[in-house]
Amino acid sequence: MISSIGSQSDADAFYALNEEWISRLFTLQEEDRAVLGDPFGRIVGPGGDVLMAREPGSGTVVGCVALLAYPDAVFELAKMAVAPAAQGRGIGRQLIAAAIDRARALGGTRLFLGTNSKLTPALHLYEDAGFGRITRDRLPVADYYARADILMELRSDGAL
Repeated sequence: MISSIGSQSDADAFYALNEEWISRLFTLQEEDRAVLGDPFGRIVGPGGDVLMAREPGSGTVVGCVALLAYPDAVFELAKMAVAPAAQGRGIGRQLIAAAIDRARALGGTRLFLGTNSKLTPALHLYEDAGFGRITRDRLPVADYYARADILMELRSDGAL
């Protein structure tokens, strides 16, 4: 089951899920801490959303993804994480599909993301969902995560 962030415990799970993988593979940067530490103020308030994947029955959060809002109805798919114990069950695929649907519902005209070549499973999920590679000059922001060595946007055949 996937739903929007709704409580402080959801916010805590969002932080913990992302902190785990970012700290394991990269370095948690100050911008990561700021966004992860205040999803209501930094993501939801400005017009985005955080989607939470929950275990049926228990409601335990096992995954998440954020949609960060930019001017001109542009959204960034970011901060996607699935708990290690829940990986391999299609949760990432469900989160991406839900994020695309939510970006459309929010009036989005463009959806982009940054990822890293180390994250091969995620890269395949993004490609399967219709994302294609772009160059850094196509980003709507000048200062973007250095760890993002692959940039993508939803191709026109998967248009919002």
